[in-house]
Amino acid sequence: MSFSKNVKATDVAKEMEEKIIEIRRVAKVTRGGKTMSFRVVAVVGNKNGKVGVGIGNAREVPQAIRKAIQDAKKNVKEVPIKNGTIPHEVIGRHDSSDVILIPAGPGTGVIASTPVRAVVELCGATNILTKSLGSTTVLNLAKATMNGLEQLKSPLMIAQLRDITVKQIFSGAHKEA
Repeated sequence: MSFSKNVKATDVAKEMEEKIIEIRRVAKVTRGGKTMSFRVVAVVGNKNGKVGVGIGNAREVPQAIRKAIQDAKKNVKEVPIKNGTIPHEVIGRHDSSDVILIPAGPGTGVIASTPVRAVVELCGATNILTKSLGSTTVLNLAKATMNGLEQLKSPLMIAQLRDITVKQIFSGAHKEA
């Protein structure tokens, strides 16, 4: 039973907020010269536990943006957010980028780099500490953050896996004799 289930793009298309985090000009070298195109990295989320990251490539920027947003809506995942933060500490990895996500108390705010901030804010976390390690490529950091968020489990889910109550998770799982 996985909490980070896929959600259909048609269900969430109306309520999602979009954010473009990178527009990059890329070139393919051919025999006749260079073919220029644009790569766009976009994040979509409803600020209530659903977020997705997408990539779009096209010869023109508006088409690349449209493709990236469409791809992000296809890759929307559900994330457990409680009281504006994540339930537990987690490390997300993608290629050579590592992102440590740490829950924070109220009033802390989002302490993160630009790509990590975009993903975390659109998933609905308002108080979170992060640390980026390794490569600082925008795409790798965004995907590492998504990887970390997908690993999160809610206290209810952990209780069901361990066959105990949610109260026992926080106070200690001692069996009565």
